[in-house]
Amino acid sequence: MIRRLVSKDTLIALIAVVLGLTAGALLMLLTGNNPIEGFTYLFKGGTMNIERFGNSLATATPLILTGLSVAFAFKTGLFNIGAAGQMLIGGLCATAIGLTLALPKPILLPIMVMAAIIGGALWGLVPGLLKAKFNVHEVVATIMMNWISYWVVYYIVPAYFKGEFLETESRKIPDAASLKVEWLTELFNGSYLNLGFFLAIIAVIIIAFILNRTTLGYELKAVGFNRYAAEYAGIRANRNIILSMMIAGGLAGLGGATFYVGYASNIQIGVLPTQGFDGIAVSLLGLNSPWGVFGSAIFFGLLHSGKGFMNAMTETPPEIADTIIATMIYFAATSILIERAWDYFKKRTAKPKPSLATGVNDTVISEEGGE
Repeated sequence: MIRRLVSKDTLIALIAVVLGLTAGALLMLLTGNNPIEGFTYLFKGGTMNIERFGNSLATATPLILTGLSVAFAFKTGLFNIGAAGQMLIGGLCATAIGLTLALPKPILLPIMVMAAIIGGALWGLVPGLLKAKFNVHEVVATIMMNWISYWVVYYIVPAYFKGEFLETESRKIPDAASLKVEWLTELFNGSYLNLGFFLAIIAVIIIAFILNRTTLGYELKAVGFNRYAAEYAGIRANRNIILSMMIAGGLAGLGGATFYVGYASNIQIGVLPTQGFDGIAVSLLGLNSPWGVFGSAIFFGLLHSGKGFMNAMTETPPEIADTIIATMIYFAATSILIERAWDYFKKRTAKPKPSLATGVNDTVISEEGGE
């Protein structure tokens, strides 16, 4: 019955979560804290009321999109380490449009969102071209693009969008350029939840449809499984590599918009957004599946929102929550070991079934013995 309801991959992800929580419990014991009390406040901190739950969803929103970016690249055989830079450029594009154009909110927001997606996609285009044309490894190329985006923002923000009091951050975006909307803020009692969460859900649905229901998705995955076999079958591998990196970059760029003009209200220099790197963790725990990424990001959002409350109520170090996340990712990344242990356990507990051939031989032997 369990096998019908839950796949092996899902069970492996759940085992990684349990092992991560177990490691967190041991750390709490070692630091002289009560694990049951700690976990109670950790999860209560992100769900105890509608405002905190809204903040958990707001925290999860950019993680959904960066995790989706990394997962999409993984599905097509690429490792996108550049989600942080793509997110930063997407946030810069959205902020620049929001601070430059004076338009009504219903017109301005779609322009900002599209600018963020295009900015992130262009930042993914360069590693895609280098990979397709010159076989430059995408890990090296995307890491370099992260630092290029870092210094681009470092120059552009103080030069053109300097804040009123500090040069290290941009001016605050006007209400017309914010993804926060009054009805949603009131619905969640003043939380940071904004329209970006709905954009993230739409992105998950679209990517799931592309990967599972379209010819494009089939071709992208075929190139990821075996580039040369795909080329032999007539699939244009180079085009699909470039397109995959652009789509991944666009998703991370959209994540930048949801963070810098949704969760926050300006953009700061000298900071690479950690959500870009956390997206790798979200993707691994979500098994590189769009809906798996969605669930994983929500879980991470709850942990990030609750760790401060856990620290305030029990004096448990908030780093415990980060350690729990890191341990989960470790076990998710080494899922092949969990899978082998699972298969070995099943083999040891399975009852041997007599084969048809064995039954025939036994019959023949008994007949000969009787004669």
